[in-house]
Amino acid sequence: MKPLSVMLSMLAIGITSSAAMAQGASVPSANLPNVSPANSDLVNKGAYIARAADCMACHREDYTGGVAIETPMGSIYATNITPSKRYGIGNYTEADLKKALQKGRAPDHMLYPAMPYPSYNSMTDEDISALFAYLQTVPVYDQAPDYKTDLPFPFNIRTLMLGWNVLNIPATTPREGLTETQQRGEYLVDTLGHCGTCHTPRNSTMGFDTSKYLSGAPLGSWYAPNITPDKSSGIGSWSEQDIVTYLRTGELDQRAFAGGPMGEAVAHSTRYLKNEDLGAIASYLKAVPAIQTDDKVTAVDASRLPSPINESITHDLVAQKRYLAEAKAEVANGSHSPEALYLATCASCHGVDGYGQPDAQYSPIVGLSSIRREKPDALVNMILHGIEGSTNTSPIMPGFADELNDEQVASIANYVRINFGGLTSSDVDAADVNRIAVGVDQRPFLIKYAGLLAVIGIIVALVIVFFIIRAIVRSRRHQ
Repeated sequence: MKPLSVMLSMLAIGITSSAAMAQGASVPSANLPNVSPANSDLVNKGAYIARAADCMACHREDYTGGVAIETPMGSIYATNITPSKRYGIGNYTEADLKKALQKGRAPDHMLYPAMPYPSYNSMTDEDISALFAYLQTVPVYDQAPDYKTDLPFPFNIRTLMLGWNVLNIPATTPREGLTETQQRGEYLVDTLGHCGTCHTPRNSTMGFDTSKYLSGAPLGSWYAPNITPDKSSGIGSWSEQDIVTYLRTGELDQRAFAGGPMGEAVAHSTRYLKNEDLGAIASYLKAVPAIQTDDKVTAVDASRLPSPINESITHDLVAQKRYLAEAKAEVANGSHSPEALYLATCASCHGVDGYGQPDAQYSPIVGLSSIRREKPDALVNMILHGIEGSTNTSPIMPGFADELNDEQVASIANYVRINFGGLTSSDVDAADVNRIAVGVDQRPFLIKYAGLLAVIGIIVALVIVFFIIRAIVRSRRHQ
């Protein structure tokens, strides 16, 4: 899974009217690609399973692979899973696919858990059969990959995954007391959707820390937020319909936009799911234990949110030209005004009042949870690194790490948090921006020093073998 920090950010991948969203109106699913009356029911079911399992996030829409999955151990490249007999899975039997999905075992090597087999471990035989039937029908891609996974020692020894699997592939233990709908939601969240891959923290061996289930986890320059029903740091204030709307459209009016890895999950997967399946996911997420984290979200204070400057300015670039021209002139003349910096850098897309340009799919940022969090990391990362569009029609937000200094980024972050997030104050400074930009090495000790520990282990083993042989030789001499 292209990690999966997942997760609930600023870039829309689908646009729905704010009025419909505010009323919790049902939004139909997108038409599922690769489903045809000419195909068997089993193949069409497999196409749906592929969407629910978000295979495309790593293997691409054409299943040719090549996506680089960044992990603490290095880059792992997703493979070709078309029916190519030379470069894909054309020689796989259904049993081979089952082993790969549930045990992380390809016919000739072990897989790395970037392929989320710890979650797929509980995939049903019926779903695997359907997926196998479907993958036999996709167009063959018969070319050598551009890149291959080449991890440093000792991670390049794939047989080590046997030990990792013993420690980290959990036994299937369904939660007790769930309704039938919630049981379906549990299967979609934990197995097919493998939400925990991004949203559950990792332990010292990079397996799931199940005591912090779905409570949020770092994901490179992103952060997959807490999606337990905690009201202060999770999604406890969301209704089930809110969750459905967000997963269907990638947005929740004045609260959240899906961007980064989560935007991709919506684009490739959740927007295609059936209403009953999205409803099951929502029902289950409301039933999991709430976990409070230190990255709390300040409640929306509607009275502090701005009103649109006029009825047309959020849709009319021409109406904003004067504001933007004046601001750019100020900044060019050395102004450090937070408002001028925002207008000169961000307003051409997000609007002078933060309401964006929905007709052009430039997202509004007023009220978003990502700018109301106590930790400014998500917002600062977006300003620094930008966001790639998750569909072909989504605008790309550029990063400004090379154009703005740390102090300017901090000023924009504070301006946005106060004026569009409704916060009473914000104290992001240049040191915070530098800390976020540089990042912290979050690798567990065992992963960070795995090479050194492996070398020490080999030396110790050789020394032990030496003394054993020496003892045997001495013993024989005294006989």
